[in-house]
Amino acid sequence: MRPIDEDTITQAVIASHASAGDARLREVMTSLVQHLHAFAREVRLTEDEWAAGIRFLTETGQTCRDGRQEFVLLSDTLGLSMLVTALNHRKPRGCTETTVPGRYRVEGAPRVEPGSDIARGARGEPCFVRGRVKALDGTPVAGAEIEVWQADADGLYDVQYATAGAPHVHRARAVLTSGADGGFHFLSIVPAPHPIPHDGPVGRMLQALGRSPWRPAHLHFTVTAPGYEPLVTHVFRAGDRHLDSDAVFGVRASLVADWVRHAPGPTPDGGTSDEPFYTLDFDFVLNKA
Repeated sequence: MRPIDEDTITQAVIASHASAGDARLREVMTSLVQHLHAFAREVRLTEDEWAAGIRFLTETGQTCRDGRQEFVLLSDTLGLSMLVTALNHRKPRGCTETTVPGRYRVEGAPRVEPGSDIARGARGEPCFVRGRVKALDGTPVAGAEIEVWQADADGLYDVQYATAGAPHVHRARAVLTSGADGGFHFLSIVPAPHPIPHDGPVGRMLQALGRSPWRPAHLHFTVTAPGYEPLVTHVFRAGDRHLDSDAVFGVRASLVADWVRHAPGPTPDGGTSDEPFYTLDFDFVLNKA
């Protein structure tokens, strides 16, 4: 019988993985056990702390439901989601950086023509968004599918207004296609910063750590095109006070852009606005598959 104590238990657990048929599973679990045991030893984990951790994880699981994935939220706020994203989406310098997928993407967003108003009544100041999709060498990428979604002036997404039994109304989200020159343009609204859900165990963790639950204002984008790696990213609003404290660590300097304010008058689509409006210009550079 193998003697088990605080010095031998780690190797005993690792030895029990020897018969695992999946080599990758054995590798991952072996490393997990090594780091988990090293953590407990480093902080000299007490029984009360261990029990509190178990209760926290149990409540995290119990908080999960349709539309609320508290474990993903935990992963996001610990920086793990962004780390996994970065590890799996290394790109050549000059390509648009990937960031965390973000919440509130829905299937079946409406397909629209270039220049369409995708806000569809969402509250906020008007903003004309335009840019190009191109390859690293500058070649235009025609026919790229661009999906965009965002929060309104109150920091809420359309799905957050949904009521039981009522059909979902798509606002401030759409799918459009880049033109022959790789260009795209649409009318939307200026996004507002918003907090992640913080009424559960993850929110209490953030509060205990003195951390903010807020995310800076941003647009979500996915860009896909044959022959290129899919891109999942955000474009963040320059000057937002939450840029350096994003609750999910998704901000990248290359993804911060200016929303330029204009006085009432001619608009980029050839019309005229009686109220101030904004413009955002941002190009996406895709990596070859």
